Amino acid sequence: MILQALSDLYGRLSREKDYEIPPFPFSIQKIAFRVVLRPDGSLCDIQDIRVKDKKSKARAVPKEVPGSAERSGSGFDPFFLWDKSQYLLGYQPDDDDLKRTADAHKAFKKMHLNIEPEIQSVAYRAVCRFLEKWDPEQASNWPILNEVGAGYGVFQLVGETPCVHEDPEVRKWWVLRNTTGAHGPKGQCLVTGQFRPLTRLQYKIKKIGSQGQAQLVSFNAEAYESYGKTQSFNAPISEEAAFRYATALNALTDGRMSHKHRFTLGEATVVFWTGEPTNTEDIFAQFASGGFSSPAVVEAQDEDLRHKIELFLKALRKGREAYAELDGKADQTPFYLLGLTGQARGRIGVRFFYCDRLSTLLDNLRQHYSDIGMVRQYAENAMHPDPEFPALWQILDETCPRDSKDKPMRDQIPPILEGPLLRAVISGAQYPAGLFSAVMRRVHADRKVNYVRACVVAGYLRRNLKQEVSMSLDTERKDPAYRLGRLFAVLEMVQQRAIEGVNATIRDRFYSAASATPGVVFPRLLRTYQHHLAKLEGGAKVYFERLAQEILAPMKEFPAHLSLPDQGLFALGYYHQAKDLWTSKEDKQKDQKGE
Repeated sequence: MILQALSDLYGRLSREKDYEIPPFPFSIQKIAFRVVLRPDGSLCDIQDIRVKDKKSKARAVPKEVPGSAERSGSGFDPFFLWDKSQYLLGYQPDDDDLKRTADAHKAFKKMHLNIEPEIQSVAYRAVCRFLEKWDPEQASNWPILNEVGAGYGVFQLVGETPCVHEDPEVRKWWVLRNTTGAHGPKGQCLVTGQFRPLTRLQYKIKKIGSQGQAQLVSFNAEAYESYGKTQSFNAPISEEAAFRYATALNALTDGRMSHKHRFTLGEATVVFWTGEPTNTEDIFAQFASGGFSSPAVVEAQDEDLRHKIELFLKALRKGREAYAELDGKADQTPFYLLGLTGQARGRIGVRFFYCDRLSTLLDNLRQHYSDIGMVRQYAENAMHPDPEFPALWQILDETCPRDSKDKPMRDQIPPILEGPLLRAVISGAQYPAGLFSAVMRRVHADRKVNYVRACVVAGYLRRNLKQEVSMSLDTERKDPAYRLGRLFAVLEMVQQRAIEGVNATIRDRFYSAASATPGVVFPRLLRTYQHHLAKLEGGAKVYFERLAQEILAPMKEFPAHLSLPDQGLFALGYYHQAKDLWTSKEDKQKDQKGE
């Protein structure tokens, strides 16, 4: 299913110029130099074709070349009409293994001379004559080879603009060789179902986690092989299908348009695409990574992108009535989400793969943000406002401890949460219980209930436990846990008003115990509260005393223990009441008027 979806994606991306997708069986490689030959095969020049960037640093030039940069794990595996100077010329700067370099050049020479009778090309014959005459010791006469280092090179005839590998006869032969299976075994492809030449080496995928490049399909030990099939023949995939799925996936993870498709979630690299070009595809990865959670960031976008962002946010706020304006075929267009992680021995692990209709994704996203909806601790006019739509990584950050600079230690995010959380968001399933538990552990450890943590708690209670939870302060709610959370916020405020500049409030000392065993802690807190209340003056003293009595009125006794869900209610009660106490009368009036 995954490989088929990626193979289908290749067909779409190959038609879109922005992605610069090469046709099978070619690839885009960065070329640093060219060997210029005369028609008789004699060497004319070796030229540096790198270009300088804005920082005057020489950069290799991307060119379409035959095959890919994949080599077998042993022996010498030269590329066709392009390679490093070690293969092309038998020379390698600072070479400490002359024999290996000489053997590499011999392999390159042998391969090209053996197939000369099959290719009817004047340019190709010139390359063969050059390889027959060339003495690798002459390479030291060309200092340019030391400058390009390990860069790739190609061949070109003097006076000709195309390179030798771009010659029509050469390209025709290369395509025919790789599509008819003149070399290597054939079999039924698991991706297409067609009888085609099978690949022995799977293509490598770039930029997955900490891996430079790794394989999505691989068999690195005999224990994983069966039915006498070795290596990738154990999972028979045709050369063309392997090329298609790997090229498409690399375009999403490492191509020039990867910013539209790739984002990170914990340790997972997540790629997103749709069955056809859509506005949602253009911005979803940026949205999922919290890229425009701040209005100021949205304003900084170019006009076209800002318009798409506004349509997307409008769809989340208003629902199906706005889907057509965002993407007219949302009900018919499929979307795909693939989560990958880098693993040992150059392999890639699949964390999750989801596929559904775009309208379903938008429905479930809207429901998710409705379920976790909460009054923001810091509103839009604050210096660092809370996001209206918290990103998934912001939610996961609240499950791990902080370092000395108050930065989340993301290597300690439980890896089992990424997939289930994403699944809950995009499919409408229940939130993982481990997410709620992890956030509650951080609340107890840090004695802090911030906006995102309150969102997680509210979402779990609403969706998983089917409880009604208001977005802001609910003075009518009778649950003892919620009222005790409110009371705790009032007692803390009174302490702060009574003791100016207090170093450690009751939250720092008693929050965890108060939310778990209120019957033990609250009698003691109320005795201390009376001393703090006595230090307040007139109106403030009357206000807080009346508020505390109003909260306590429906309660007959303090519960001995609170369950974990009730501790979540306690946290919400504390968050709501603290937010209300710190909100000025003017701001409350503006909220009531909808300003």
